[in-house]
Amino acid sequence: MTNTALITGASRGLGLALARSLADAGWNLVLTARGAEDLERAAAELGATAIPGDVTEPAHVERLARAAPELDLLVNNASDLGVTPLPPLAGYPLEAFRVLLETNVTAPLALIQATLPALRAAGGAVVNITSDAATGAYEGWGGYGATKAALEQLSNVLSAEEPAIRVWWADPGEMNTRMLADAVGADEAAGATDPAKVAAALHDLVRSRPASGKVSLQ
Repeated sequence: MTNTALITGASRGLGLALARSLADAGWNLVLTARGAEDLERAAAELGATAIPGDVTEPAHVERLARAAPELDLLVNNASDLGVTPLPPLAGYPLEAFRVLLETNVTAPLALIQATLPALRAAGGAVVNITSDAATGAYEGWGGYGATKAALEQLSNVLSAEEPAIRVWWADPGEMNTRMLADAVGADEAAGATDPAKVAAALHDLVRSRPASGKVSLQ
């Protein structure tokens, strides 16, 4: 039987690199991202199902769950950086912080809730992509880091509550992505790790299926 994965933020960066790696291994893929044009292009390349949309919208979450009634892997990769240039917490706009929490914490939980019946039935797995900013005191990264810390603890508790599935919260390290470029500049981001290398490590994780827990991908 072909395995099925649902990947958010799949139009570029780590999400797209993982989709390519899984497609090469014969996985059936359901991909989502806000950028419809890039997503459709990726899906056409990989023979995947593209469902563009915003994971913060409940109707979109329902569409994704309906598209994967049998599901072996959920990858919550979509996230926002927040306000740029990265501001100190003393001046972080609170409404922007609420939006960031909605995208980086509430939306992954909503998608987990919507797909848990299928994941339980398959003995599947959830991968929540976090960040070393969840634990490191990096100036300017307080908003983003706080949301990733919340996602890590959410994952930790989920792993205790759902022993029939695997739950991994994975720190990908610094990758050469548009998000990192937005944070630190294109020149510095260019020296970071290729997302394809991180995706290979993530694919190895899925393949080897260790116990639930926190994982570093670099």
